[in-house]
Amino acid sequence: MLASIPTFAPRILVRTGAAPSDKDAAIREAAQLLTAAGCIDEAYGESMLRRESVANTYLGHGVVIPHGMVDERHLVRHSGLAVLQVPDGVLWHDGQMAHLVVAIAAQSDTHIMVLRRLTRLIQDEARLEHLRVTRREADIVAALSQDTAPAAAGPAADLRQRFDWTVDYPTGLHARPAAHWVEVAKSCSARVQVRHGAQVADAKSLIGLLQLGLHCGDAVTISAEGDDEAGALAKIRAAVTRLSAGEKAAARRAAEAAAEAAGPVAGWNPSDAPRILAGIGASPGLSIGPIHVLADAAVTVLDEPEPLTTGADRLHHALAATAGQLKALADDTERRLGKADAGIFRAQAELIADTDLITLACQLMVEGHGVAYAWHQAVDRLAGQLAALGNPVLAGRAADLRDVGRRVLAQIDPALKGRHALPDRPCILIAPDLAPSDTAGLEPSRVIGLATAQGGPSSHSAILARTLGIPALVAGGPGLLDLVDGTPAILDGGTGRLYLDPSAADIASAEAWRDRLRQQAEAEARERTRPARTRDGHAVAIGANINNPEQVPFALDQGAEGVGLMRTEFLFLERGDTPSEDDHNATYVAMLKALDGRPLIVRTLDIGGDKQVAHLQLPREENPFLGVRGARLLLRRPDLMEPQLRALYRAARDHVGPGAPTGAHAPLSIMMPMITSVPEVLRLRAIAEGIRAEIGAPYVPLGIMIEVPAAAIQADVLARHCDFFSIGTNDLTQYALAIDRQNTELAPEADSLHPAVLRLILMTCEGAARHKRFVGVCGGIAGDPFGACLLAGLGVHELSMTPRDLPGVKARLRGADMSALRALASQACEQEDAAAVRALDRERAPELGTGVAA
Repeated sequence: MLASIPTFAPRILVRTGAAPSDKDAAIREAAQLLTAAGCIDEAYGESMLRRESVANTYLGHGVVIPHGMVDERHLVRHSGLAVLQVPDGVLWHDGQMAHLVVAIAAQSDTHIMVLRRLTRLIQDEARLEHLRVTRREADIVAALSQDTAPAAAGPAADLRQRFDWTVDYPTGLHARPAAHWVEVAKSCSARVQVRHGAQVADAKSLIGLLQLGLHCGDAVTISAEGDDEAGALAKIRAAVTRLSAGEKAAARRAAEAAAEAAGPVAGWNPSDAPRILAGIGASPGLSIGPIHVLADAAVTVLDEPEPLTTGADRLHHALAATAGQLKALADDTERRLGKADAGIFRAQAELIADTDLITLACQLMVEGHGVAYAWHQAVDRLAGQLAALGNPVLAGRAADLRDVGRRVLAQIDPALKGRHALPDRPCILIAPDLAPSDTAGLEPSRVIGLATAQGGPSSHSAILARTLGIPALVAGGPGLLDLVDGTPAILDGGTGRLYLDPSAADIASAEAWRDRLRQQAEAEARERTRPARTRDGHAVAIGANINNPEQVPFALDQGAEGVGLMRTEFLFLERGDTPSEDDHNATYVAMLKALDGRPLIVRTLDIGGDKQVAHLQLPREENPFLGVRGARLLLRRPDLMEPQLRALYRAARDHVGPGAPTGAHAPLSIMMPMITSVPEVLRLRAIAEGIRAEIGAPYVPLGIMIEVPAAAIQADVLARHCDFFSIGTNDLTQYALAIDRQNTELAPEADSLHPAVLRLILMTCEGAARHKRFVGVCGGIAGDPFGACLLAGLGVHELSMTPRDLPGVKARLRGADMSALRALASQACEQEDAAAVRALDRERAPELGTGVAA
C-alpha cells in the first residue's frame, strides 16, 4: 500500500511551546500560520471552526486534526500542515487534552497521507511523548514527513512509580470495573499502565485492559509516570481496591440467587437437576422447546471507498449519535434500576470511544477502505481478540463490542441495521427486553415462550404476553443473553423459571403437568359465558382490559361482560403523530358498536412514567413516575384532553340511545387517570361538563382511577364528586411500597397482595360505600384467581382483566361463598407480608373452591 501514497509532501509549519487559551484559539492560531504561508484563504480558518462545531477532530493520544468543511476545500491554495505543540495541553472535547494540534489544509490525497502517518505515529507512544515536549521543530517535521511504523515491541517494562496487586474480583476484570479504571486513569495527566506478566495495557484504554484477560487471583503491576505520578498512582490504587467489596457482594448475591433458584416452587418442579435461571413470572403457562436468543441478523458490509474527509465526517457523526443513544439508555437505566445496571451502557460508550478501536478504523480508511467496512472490520478484529482469550466474562464483552459496533454501523448507513430473525420451528424467545409493539407482533405459533433479561411483571410487554397467551418471564438477568441457541428448555411463566437441558423424565413430567393445566383451562372455558356468581348468589361484574375495537370479539368470546378499561394511550403509542378528534371519535364509535350495548369504560390519555410518546415532545423528567403524568398532563395540555373529550361526548350523543342502561353500567363511562386531589377532580368535571353541554350529549358517568395512596385515603371525600372508582393496583402498589415497578432487582417485592396495598383497597371500597359508589379494579391482580377472590371479599364490584384470564377468574369465584371471601380478605389484611397472604391460598383452598390442577 505504501507505493500508492503520493511522493510529494505538504508544507509543514511548526510552532513549539504554544499556549492557546482554548480550542477555538488553537484552531485560529494554526489557521493563521497556514494563511501567512499562503496555503489557505483567510476564510478557511472559519471553515475549520465550523467543522469543529459539528464533528470532533480528536484523533487520540493527544493528537487532534482540525480541518475545513468539505464543500469549502476550494479555499485551500496549497497543501500544508500547521502544527501547534501545546506542552501543557488544551481542552478539546469531553475532557480530552490536545498536545499536538495538526491543522490540515488538504488538496488531492494529502489528507489521507497525513492521517495514515498520524495513526501510525500515535501507536509509538515514546516518540509521541517526545514530540509533545521537544523544542526542535525539525523533530516534528520529520515525524510528519515519513510513514512511521509502530515501535518494535521490547520487553515489558513498568513506569517510574508502581504498586503490585492481586485481582480479587470474583469474576475478574470485566467491563464495569474496567470502565471505572479507565475513567479514573483518564482524570490523571500522568501515564498509567497495567502489566500482567509480559502483557502491558494503557489504563486509559478499555479494550487494552480487557485484552489482558485478568482472572481472580492474577497478579498485576500498575505503574505511572509523568505529571503528579504519585497522585495518579494513589487515585488508581484507591479506585482499584474500592471496587473489591462491591464485586464480592455482587458475586454473593448471584450465588444466593442461584441457590434460591434451585429451591422448590408452588407448581411444576423437576425431579432431576437441570440448570435453572430464575426471573419473575409474567404470563402463566409451561412452554417446552428450544430457545432462540434474539440478535440482529448478520449483515454484509460492502467495501465502498470514499474520500477520507467525508468518511471521517460520517464516522464522527455516527459515533456521536451512538454515544447519545448510550447516554440516554444509561440515564434511563440508572433512573429505573440504579447505577450498577446503568454501568453496562457507560462501559459500551467507553468501548466505542477507545482510541485503539478508532485508530484501527482510521488506519483501514487511510488504506483506502470505505468507512462502514473499516468500522465493521475494526470492531470484528478487536472483538475477536477479546473472544479468543478464553474468559467467558470477556467473551461477553466481545458481544458488547459487537452490539455497540452494530449501533454505530446503523448510524453510518441505516440500510445496515440488522433485522430480527426467528427460526422456522417454534421456540422460546430470549431477548434483552421487548417494546410493547415488538411483543404485540409475536406469533404464538412460532414464539411459544418469552424470557427477557430486563422488564417487570406489570410492564406493557408482560401484559401483552398475557393477552397473547404466551408464557413469559421477565427480569431474568444478563445471563439469559449468553445462552446458546437451540438449547432445550422448559419455561414456567407462572413461577418465572427457565430450566435448561432438562432430562427426558423432566420433559415428560412437564408435559403431563401442562396437559392437566390444559384440561382444567378447557373445563373453565366451557363455562366461561356463565356469570361470576358465588355459591351464595353474590354477582361480581367481569370486564376486559383492551386497547381497540378489534379486540372486542375475542374478549366477549372469553366471557367478558363489557370493557372495564379501554387504554386510549395506544391511539398515541401506535402511530407517529397525535390523533385528531375525528380519529378518536371513529375509534370510540367502533368500540360501542362492537360491544352492542354492553358497558364501556374509557380511560383518557394516560401518558408518563413508563409510557412515553416521542412525537409529543414532552420534557424529560428526573423521575417521571412522580412527575407530569395522567391527569396532571391532561390539565396542562388541553390540546390533548379536549379533542378526546369532544370525541367521547360526540360518541355518547350519536350512539348511546335513550333506552340504554344508566348509571355506572351505562354503555359509555369516562375515567381520569392519576388523580391525587379533589381540586383536580373539580377542574376536570368542569371541563368535561362544559364540553358535554357544547356537544349536546347525554350525561356520561365520570370516574377516577385510584392509583396513589392519597386518593385511597381520601376515597370518602373524592366519592362525593365522582360517579365511580377504578383501582389501578399496579401503580397503587409501586406508590404504596415506594418500588419502581420497572426495577428488576426490586420487582419481586412489588407484590400487589402486600397487606398495605390490600388495606388501601379496603379503604377505597369503604369510602365509596358511604356515597353508594361503584368500585372496579383494572390492575394485574384482578386477573389472578386468588387475587380476584380477595378483591371481591374487600368489596370490589367489578373486575377487569386481560381476556385470557377471564375463564379462570370466573370459575374460581363461582366455586366460593361470599362469606368465605370476606373472611379471607379480613384475614389477609392482618398478615405481615405478601408471602403470608399468598400462603392463605393453599391453606384455605377447599373453602375457596380452588380449581388448581392436582
